[in-house]
Amino acid sequence: MKKEENERRLARLKNIVLNMPDKPGSYQFYNADHVIIYVGKAKSLKKRVSSYFHKEVDRYKTKVLVSKIEDISYTVVNTEEDALLLENNLIKKYNPRYNVLLKDGKTYPSICITNEFFPRIFKTRHINKKFGQFFGPYSHISSMYAILELINKLYKPRTCRQPITTEGIKTGKYRPCLEYHIHNCLGPCIGKQTRDEYMKNILQAREILRGNTRELSRTIYEEMQQKAAELKFEEAEELKKKYVMIDNFCSKSEVVSHTITEVDVFTILDDDSRKNAFINYIHVRNGAINQSFTFEYKRKLDESDEDLLITAIPEIRERFGSTSREVIVPFEMEWHLKDAQFFVPQRGDKHHLLELSEMNCRQYKFDRLKQAEKLNPEQRQTRLMKELQEKLGLPKLPFQIECFDNSNISGTDAVAACVVFKAMKPSKKDYRKYNIRTVVGPDDYASMQEVVRRRYSRMIEEGATLPDLIVTDGGQGQMSVVREVIEGELGLHIPIAGLAKDDRHRTNELLYGNPPQVVAVKPESELFKVLTHLQDEVHRFAITFHREKRSKHALHSELDDIKGIGPATRDLLLKKLKSVRKIGEADLATLTNIIGPAKAAIVFKHFSEKTGEQ
Repeated sequence: MKKEENERRLARLKNIVLNMPDKPGSYQFYNADHVIIYVGKAKSLKKRVSSYFHKEVDRYKTKVLVSKIEDISYTVVNTEEDALLLENNLIKKYNPRYNVLLKDGKTYPSICITNEFFPRIFKTRHINKKFGQFFGPYSHISSMYAILELINKLYKPRTCRQPITTEGIKTGKYRPCLEYHIHNCLGPCIGKQTRDEYMKNILQAREILRGNTRELSRTIYEEMQQKAAELKFEEAEELKKKYVMIDNFCSKSEVVSHTITEVDVFTILDDDSRKNAFINYIHVRNGAINQSFTFEYKRKLDESDEDLLITAIPEIRERFGSTSREVIVPFEMEWHLKDAQFFVPQRGDKHHLLELSEMNCRQYKFDRLKQAEKLNPEQRQTRLMKELQEKLGLPKLPFQIECFDNSNISGTDAVAACVVFKAMKPSKKDYRKYNIRTVVGPDDYASMQEVVRRRYSRMIEEGATLPDLIVTDGGQGQMSVVREVIEGELGLHIPIAGLAKDDRHRTNELLYGNPPQVVAVKPESELFKVLTHLQDEVHRFAITFHREKRSKHALHSELDDIKGIGPATRDLLLKKLKSVRKIGEADLATLTNIIGPAKAAIVFKHFSEKTGEQ
């Protein structure tokens, strides 16, 4: 679009906005094909819509939306609650391109009670409200099966699909199936259970599915007492069994407080990219949680958490048929709902509900992340590399990370180790061990410089790929001496970080920069665990090499210094005579019997000369 045309377009749109009323309502943006691309709500239509054209829009996605607008229409309503409902209905009807999108990744099952003469109760993933009444959906499948099991034990609804009629029962048209013979059905098809009794059971099953288990339990208890008073003990016993089953079921559910009658709870959590958001919904009735579900929404215009939540709440409440007059949310809401009030609890049982909802959000986010990374393992590695790159401000992804550590005892048997992580995973074929050659005594800084100098000088000569990040097993001092070699001597520009430990020798903090600064990494985060693994791995590798070297020295004996006597002869003598002292005291004949005359003469001569010197 040419500049002149764009200016004319904006002038025309601004003129529409100038004539808009200062009242609540919903507005719609159209593109060049007169297709609705965005539906919004406003307490004041004029102020809200003018903000798109008379303020500097700093969000890229919003700029794109404004560039596509060719026409604007609006609908005035009486209250802001009506504006909210109208927006929700229009979004459902037109599914605009730039509005928040509910991402239904999969269809969760619901429980259906059919509209048949003798209704059936079963689980299904296909919703058709003409077919019956649906309860759900259930995100926790085990909870759904527990409810179905309770209903089947209590009321034994039929499972057969044959269309039962009153005439068919009277004429004996039907034959009892296996479910009747194994006492899983009370036989309504052959007149063993009247329709009134059957429908009474279905009515009570509906109350269980609605979450009114405690009210139902109270009703059954009162009926049981009445039957007992009328001396109808068999009927009272059957009612007692039902009462106990319902009571046991209630005791297993998450009971918050018997003082909470009915509330809805909503929380929102962003994903790491802020492109999507997770909204958890919990419904509480009679003090017990009877529904918990998490939805994933895709942001289209960088909507705020409040914008996203106020858009989602009416839709979710309508989906679940909720009429709760109290809605618990994590923060104050500017908008209001019709026939309901928002409440932000600070303590008590309702605050516990809010924490429970947040926990469900975090778990759902974690599960989705793990599921995605299971299908694509490289996704996790890339995510961690990007996270480390952002925290340190690195010029590129730290694909190859190398970490160094020293090990010695008072300067003896001094060694060093280098471990290599590629794509945040150990690359053991690239690990290297180093004997310290030029440093005398316990000087960790000089040892570190020697190893770094040797490694990267050789890599430069061989044209090998240099690391994207060097990590020292230590704090500011180790980083400084490594930087002297890398930048000062070799003229390389490789980022250097340090991992410091606390008094208990556990990874404590990540250091970076010059001078080094502490980089905030949460101890419970995956990145911190990878860095801890890196530090533990280089420490393990260095200690193992040091122990191997020390062991060789510990096993060294005087026999190793005798020219002409190898390890096999040495081991044979030690096996037979047990010690170097006894070998030195043995006569020539004894030695000859063990290792032969030639080698016996060498060993005997060595110890004879040693005795003579003494």
